[in-house]
Amino acid sequence: MLESSTKGKTGGTKRKLFGLRPNTATIVEDGIEKEIPLSRVKVGDLVIVRPGESIPVDGIVSEGESSVDESMLTGEPIPVDKSPGDRIVGGTINGEGRLKFEAKKVGSDTALARIIRLVQEAQGSKPPIQALADKVASVFVPTVIGIAFLTFIIWWMIGGEFVPSMIRMVAVLVIACPCALGLATPTAIMAGTGKGAEKGMLFRNSEALETATKLDTVVLDKTGTITMGKPSVADVIVSDSSIKNEEELLRLGASVERGSEHPLGRAIVKEAEKRGLDLFEPEEFKAARGLGVQAKINGREVLVGKPAWLDKTDINLDSAMGQVLFLQEEGKTVMLVVVQRKLAGLIAVADMVKPESREALEELHRQNLKVIMLTGDNIQTAKAIASEVNIDEIFAEVLPEDKSAKIKKLQAEGKRIGMVGDGVNDAPALAQADVGMAIGTGTDVAIEAGDIILGSGSLTGVSKAINLSRATMRTVRQNLFWAFFYNIVLIPVAAGVLYPFEFLPDFLRQLHPILAALAMAVSSITVVSNSLLLYRAKID
Repeated sequence: MLESSTKGKTGGTKRKLFGLRPNTATIVEDGIEKEIPLSRVKVGDLVIVRPGESIPVDGIVSEGESSVDESMLTGEPIPVDKSPGDRIVGGTINGEGRLKFEAKKVGSDTALARIIRLVQEAQGSKPPIQALADKVASVFVPTVIGIAFLTFIIWWMIGGEFVPSMIRMVAVLVIACPCALGLATPTAIMAGTGKGAEKGMLFRNSEALETATKLDTVVLDKTGTITMGKPSVADVIVSDSSIKNEEELLRLGASVERGSEHPLGRAIVKEAEKRGLDLFEPEEFKAARGLGVQAKINGREVLVGKPAWLDKTDINLDSAMGQVLFLQEEGKTVMLVVVQRKLAGLIAVADMVKPESREALEELHRQNLKVIMLTGDNIQTAKAIASEVNIDEIFAEVLPEDKSAKIKKLQAEGKRIGMVGDGVNDAPALAQADVGMAIGTGTDVAIEAGDIILGSGSLTGVSKAINLSRATMRTVRQNLFWAFFYNIVLIPVAAGVLYPFEFLPDFLRQLHPILAALAMAVSSITVVSNSLLLYRAKID
């Protein structure tokens, strides 16, 4: 009873995950809201979620604004703001606003269903270390039966009495029940993968859990992994006294870029909106594809573009070239702003490093791991990012199809590689690595190729996953030790090796099968309880 009660706790994570799914959903049909069973929600249905309700399926917000608690998915406690066009995930909790969204994934296709499936598969899979326990168990059972019969024969020969000899034989059989040996690995795996799921780390199988403890090198993709994966404004520098401040320069530049679809232009517009600047409507807009744009803003001609484009005009750029070169060395893309044929200033745009990346990489170094960056970007940008976050080695300008070859080459040098990436181009490298870690906010292809999925999208999850793997395998080894220790010590006691020592208590000199059964149960409880301590383990 005690053992079953203790083992039941290790399945708690799956029950919590199942509990996140509501039983019903409110949909809009012919303009009328109606509540239907969750199983009847179809792709394309318009679903209503009220404040405080659990989101039933995955979808895209079409109306309303709210903050959503996504801690079950990412492990992060801070709610995420949602507005029209944003993706929401079934099982997360809506905050204070009312949301209407279009269902995109339902049933077994939802992110929550996939998480539950991964947890079940991981908890049911066997790591390589289990092979040792299985091999020992295959020898253990016939050996114990042989010891039991030998015990019976020896004591019958010594004492000539059948019943005491039979009692000793039964005590040996009972105390040597291999429950503890059988529970040692699976309970630790269940607890470890369950803890990981709670923290936003999904292990596709338990082999990944064990292999992660052996890594000595972590290879990181740059874009979307170390960096945000999208350009944003890094610097706004005014170089003309006729421009009052950087807000005015940014306002002019963003007003021109309103007509542009280029990612750099959109980044400038987004920064202006973020600062609350009112933009002008551009007139006579023209674009030089990939080089720059121009328009009239309040009657003034404004050009925004790359130095190479503007350098071909009669505009004097000499005063800015020193700053341009300096910013480019930092891996930034520089856009010059020209007003009425006169240089007004510059706006530098960069794929900014994630705020937590430096701290995450410092933690990997503390774990004695070498950190390598593998990117298709140019060497100048790669070096700038590497110096900012303290990368040990760089492989730059690597084509997508060559990334897996680089991983293979490192493995040939004897390195155990953990690859972290988020894009379609990272999928072959993730599959080639000893352990592939996919950023959960990345593409579905990368997620499918990864052995570990980091739901938070943060690099801090890499060190946490490795810490959890090490803690889990440490628990497995402890469990196997105690399982063997119990059997090595108590089988001889049950066989009667202490009988000649008259100063010892009678229950030790002749171990009764009832006490043997109790000792066997205690060994199992000890192993399972030790596994449950993983839920309290510090992995941050």
